[in-house]
Amino acid sequence: MNHHIISRKLHLYNEKNIETLPQISHLSSQEILAIKIVSQILPFRTNNYIVEELIDWNNVPNDPIYRLTFPHQDMLPYEDFNYLAKLLKKDTPKKIINEAANKIRSHLNPHPGGQKEYNIPSLNSEPVQGIQHKYPETLLIFPTAGQTCHAYCTFCFRWPQFVGIDNWKFATRESGQFQEYIKQHQEITDILLTGGDPITMKAWQLALYIEPLLDPSFEHIQTIRIGTKSLAYWPYRFVTDPDADEILRLFEKVVQMGKHLAIMGHYNHWKELETPIAQEAIRRIRSTGAQIRTQSPLVRHINDREDVWMKMWQTQVRLGCIPYYMFVERQTGAKDYFEIPLSRAWEIYQKAIQKVSGLSRTVRGPVMSALPGKVVIDGIAEVNNEKLFVLSFIQARNSNWCKRPFFAKYDAFATWLTSLTPAFNEEKFFYENQLKQMLST
Repeated sequence: MNHHIISRKLHLYNEKNIETLPQISHLSSQEILAIKIVSQILPFRTNNYIVEELIDWNNVPNDPIYRLTFPHQDMLPYEDFNYLAKLLKKDTPKKIINEAANKIRSHLNPHPGGQKEYNIPSLNSEPVQGIQHKYPETLLIFPTAGQTCHAYCTFCFRWPQFVGIDNWKFATRESGQFQEYIKQHQEITDILLTGGDPITMKAWQLALYIEPLLDPSFEHIQTIRIGTKSLAYWPYRFVTDPDADEILRLFEKVVQMGKHLAIMGHYNHWKELETPIAQEAIRRIRSTGAQIRTQSPLVRHINDREDVWMKMWQTQVRLGCIPYYMFVERQTGAKDYFEIPLSRAWEIYQKAIQKVSGLSRTVRGPVMSALPGKVVIDGIAEVNNEKLFVLSFIQARNSNWCKRPFFAKYDAFATWLTSLTPAFNEEKFFYENQLKQMLST
């Protein structure tokens, strides 16, 4: 262990205690009010590590980590922001504010990609709550105790998990129901624990989900993944928190039992990798035999420059991590504030990837996690004087669709798959009829 690192206690900030923020003088009264207003719709939480070590307060509000964690007025439509501002200024009863907030939230596409409608599987003709099974090989599990984070990303597509609306949440307790589902589906090779952030759970809680999967009856499970932002937002979790060693021993146990353990580290900017504690957390996790794979969406105001990605990938490789995904910002929440045209996303990816070594070129992107599957923009080309997007599936609801190139007309303003139209005068993309049939059954 790096003996220069000392433990610290987690202290959380939200709209209710933002006045206690030590750096409050850096924020104007209008900015503080905007945080409180936007937080009525999109959840706000940050912590003392982010505030004290990651944000450059001399560069606020343009600092990328500040934009990543603190709400901004433009994250809401003008009319919605002003309506909520009036309610708050009138000291409107909380119940009425909540009703107004929920109405606005319902218009923000809380569950993109058909998560609620098409990804929840059934066992004995009953839906299995708290899991998703979109791709044959991979099952997502949402542990109930892990449906929070050490801080909330302002762009997060899982924001409905945190707003207190129960029927919007995915969550499952450590019951036998999802375990029985896994046993009955031998095609599942990969389990992804997600959230929220499963690493916010105590080590013993996390073990309740992981250790049963090490039993011989789950021999078909080859890989256990844990999606987490803790490496960036609270790396003390793996170093000095009271049960940090216990978590690492759990990781070691998974590896020793012959499973591949992949920690899916969410990093949105290279600044999250710079502190000694962040690097020590990476070192300790890797010492267990687990691998760290890194991923992030490409989001305006935070990492929409090729030099940011180039430096982030290079730093990750130097620290022993594997760059995995550059995602396109999903069609939910404050998407209008964060989204980038697909043409610009490809340009950023292409310029960044050409400036790094082959060890960084493991990253796939730009990738849209859309209704039919994960669609990657392979390039922009010209065929018969027609400018095109070249696309393919990395993952799909029908595995036969994977790695079959297809083409869309070039659109400089399109930000998502549903904004694109087929090239060569085709009426539909090749998968659309099959997709329609699959979703109707």
